[in-house]
Amino acid sequence: MKLFKINENVNIVCDSINTRSGFKHTATLFINGCERENTKICYLNRTWERFQYESVLKKLKGISQELKDIEIIEAI
Repeated sequence: MKLFKINENVNIVCDSINTRSGFKHTATLFINGCERENTKICYLNRTWERFQYESVLKKLKGISQELKDIEIIEAI
């Protein structure tokens, strides 16, 4: 599990979970401690990412209205 602190009110918790046929990455958006959005990506084989959880963070940003104006980068 990895915590990405966006600012003092916004956090994203990412996790990797084994499945029957591979694994999945999940990302959950918390605003002021309340869960707002979550998403997952399932993998059969590992794909290349610049940093762990990159793809699932980009997917979460794409579906979340709260993250539209926030830049998600490695530094988070």
